[in-house]
Amino acid sequence: MRVDLDLGDLGFDEGAALLIRRALRASPPGKQVLVTGCAPDLDLHIESWCRSEGHEVKFRRSNQQTHAVVTCGSAPATRWLDAQRAGFPNPAVTGAVSDHPSRRWGLAARGALVESNVPEFDFNLVDRAKVWVPDAGHIYTLATAAQWDPATAIPWQAQFESDTEIEDAVVQIMTYLIENETAALMVPSRFIAQLHPHFQEVMQVLAVQAADEARHIEVFSRRARLKRDLLGCSTSGGQESLKTLIDEPDFAVSSFLLSVLGEGTFLSLLWFLDEYAPDPVTKMVSRLAAQDEARHVAFGIAHIREHLANHPGKREQLTNAIRRRHDRLHNTSGLNAEVFDALVHVAAGSWSVPDLRCGYGRVKRLIAEMHDLRRKRLVQLGYSDEEASELSGLHTRNFM
Repeated sequence: MRVDLDLGDLGFDEGAALLIRRALRASPPGKQVLVTGCAPDLDLHIESWCRSEGHEVKFRRSNQQTHAVVTCGSAPATRWLDAQRAGFPNPAVTGAVSDHPSRRWGLAARGALVESNVPEFDFNLVDRAKVWVPDAGHIYTLATAAQWDPATAIPWQAQFESDTEIEDAVVQIMTYLIENETAALMVPSRFIAQLHPHFQEVMQVLAVQAADEARHIEVFSRRARLKRDLLGCSTSGGQESLKTLIDEPDFAVSSFLLSVLGEGTFLSLLWFLDEYAPDPVTKMVSRLAAQDEARHVAFGIAHIREHLANHPGKREQLTNAIRRRHDRLHNTSGLNAEVFDALVHVAAGSWSVPDLRCGYGRVKRLIAEMHDLRRKRLVQLGYSDEEASELSGLHTRNFM
């Protein structure tokens, strides 16, 4: 049965094309649609469009009206003949994420039909086994739900009096945190641009991590300047340690060194500061940053666990990366004395001999705890307890 479509004076570019396409979409191949209309040049537009879409058309003209009999073609539109489906339209289906997405899918959403002449993009990270984390979507959901506003989440207006030298110690620690969080922002940001957009959930997690680090830099900077105009010291040893993270070209190795080891160690430091903070502002910025970093560590462990499941031989590369980094930093001083002393002073709370002894003991226990938690994370990734303990001991003394 033929379908009749009366366009009246509706022009082809005013919406007539949509109505014709809709009528044909509901028709099987060979079905005819009679299109009538009186818009200027409607016949020329329909003829050109049918040619490009793969439909046949015949015309009958009378009384200034166009009468076009369009026969629905059996072939798809010419422009889609060589099109590819970018993965699968339903991400819930097992295997929906492609193992090796084509660079010619470009920026198309997963499941989109991609025209054949899309240019090839220069994505480096296109291997699912190297980048994919099954829990990435869930981690991203948790991360977006846990975002906080520095303007309202921190009690900036809280009134507190702190000892002058303890305030100096807090400023030094904040200065140290800022440069480490800057490195933690730069590393995922670099890999976002290399990642195939097909792995959208991984890309989104990395983007949220970068946003988290930007927020941490903001609140650490603001806390440092809350009662001081000048910041503390930055040492060459600390910068050299962070440079090894910036320079690491491999995504999995970088994730391992930064998220599993570095941010995992930093997590202990932030909880330490939450416990011994001398004021409510320092306490809150440390606590909120720690909550963010815990997600970063969880993502890093999930990524490396998945990666090792697909590439068991990668474990040796990760082990060698720890040793190589240790050798490169062997002649540096590690954690600078200014930061260590500042941590002792903050943990002590005063200059009294008993308090300083207590503060020193707390910092030493912190370092021991860092080592133990690194060891446990390495065991989670399949290392033996002995291997994990040795490798944890080789981690940079600069914490990150």
